Amino acid sequence: MSMNFYVSPEQQMLDRAEFARKGIARGRAVAVVRYRDGIALVADNHSTTLNKVAEIYDRIGFAAVGRYNEFEALRIAGIRHADLRGYSYDRRDVTGRSLAGAYSQQLGGAFASAVDKPFEVELIVAELGESPEGDLIYRISYDGVISDEDDLAVIGGDAEHTAARLRDGFDPQAELATVVERVGKALSSQQLEVAVLERGTGRRRTFRRVPRHEVTRG
Repeated sequence: MSMNFYVSPEQQMLDRAEFARKGIARGRAVAVVRYRDGIALVADNHSTTLNKVAEIYDRIGFAAVGRYNEFEALRIAGIRHADLRGYSYDRRDVTGRSLAGAYSQQLGGAFASAVDKPFEVELIVAELGESPEGDLIYRISYDGVISDEDDLAVIGGDAEHTAARLRDGFDPQAELATVVERVGKALSSQQLEVAVLERGTGRRRTFRRVPRHEVTRG
């Protein structure tokens, strides 16, 4: 006769959290940092074709670590969410807060599900304000918990240690080259994928990828 072993709901949640954290910790880190002209998205990424940072909408950027197929699907879903909201209402109604909330629901729903496995990803949604005071950085964990970060956020790898190093001596008026150099040292990597949400360009779309040769030349 087969026997069904009872596992408490608390233990199930602990096991699912441990499963997700292990998958995320294996990924190379990403840092999103405010700088003089906007917000920099810098990833330790040895691939030249699989991006970990991307544009979602006019003033909104996306960064992720974990399973590529999972966060790529979430990136696409975020673009569709933003496009639909902007088309149905107004482009100004597309906000980082609404996008972070949508991601939170999706990640949290999968984490609490008794059927689906949790996502092995963590995300950052960054929104460029008209002025530095309006910049927003949201970190969304594998279980759907949202953290509103002040000046920077780090996900993947040893995120807490890296964030502490970057906060030590943080300067919101630093130039991009300085920020990239500091992040590279904190991540112990020279293989960096860099993009920015750039203020004051006069363009509606503020996202710009920084070519690797420019970063190297730094």
